[in-house]
Amino acid sequence: MFNELIRAVYLAWFLQQDGYRKEPVNSFKTTEYAVETALELAHMSDEWVLAEDTVPAFERLLALHDSQLATAPLHKVIHAEQRLRQFLAGIASSPIPEPDHA
Repeated sequence: MFNELIRAVYLAWFLQQDGYRKEPVNSFKTTEYAVETALELAHMSDEWVLAEDTVPAFERLLALHDSQLATAPLHKVIHAEQRLRQFLAGIASSPIPEPDHA
């Protein structure tokens, strides 16, 4: 579940970088931190739970991504997928910069 969520968040980020809609970087970081926290909790207690106060940020970004997929040409979506694969193959902890560096 969390893999799909963070994957959608990262793809939305990459499509945003290509000019498809705009959400504040804080929204992306909030969701990223929420997944990290949920994974830590899952490792300790076997509970897979997102913090309730982060759900609206996920809803906004999933709606953003849905809109991006409806408007971006296929080659841009494929490019975003390629960027995601490159990120996953690398050593960086996040493709999303901290808000003060965005």
